[in-house]
Amino acid sequence: MTVTIRLAVPADADDMAEIHMRSWEAAYKDIMPMAYIQEKNVTRPALWRRVITDENTTEYVMQADGKTVGFIGVAPPRDEDIGEDAYEVSGIYLHPDYYRRGIGTQAMAFAFDKARGLGKTVITLWVFAENTNAVKFYEKCGLTPDGKTKTLDCGKPMASIRMRRDL
Repeated sequence: MTVTIRLAVPADADDMAEIHMRSWEAAYKDIMPMAYIQEKNVTRPALWRRVITDENTTEYVMQADGKTVGFIGVAPPRDEDIGEDAYEVSGIYLHPDYYRRGIGTQAMAFAFDKARGLGKTVITLWVFAENTNAVKFYEKCGLTPDGKTKTLDCGKPMASIRMRRDL
């Protein structure tokens, strides 16, 4: 499947919101309260319309056959304990209809290339520990847990682990 990845523009915001909602419903349905997922989903359209401006430099859409099927954020790390040689995948979401087609792997390769192109030598990301499918995917992409954890309130306490890969 031919996938193109490009910087998101304001016209992409509604597609990104839709993908974000469908992705959460599929990926988190067995690990997060559905009421919490629904509560967050209500906010997605306004969130992405606010985030994706003409000044966007960190959010990218993945397109297959001219249709937006996912998005990935690649940005400076949010964690203060990570050095300036690192970059972070701040989020990767794929519409469930496009799971297991190699699109996520292509998106991660894009993120690695983007970070390398900026002179970065490490890439990190956060993932819910209970999201075993995502953890296995990231491991397949060469990331490993680095020992950092945090707990988020997602309608219930949810442990997140930070994963990293040297580039």
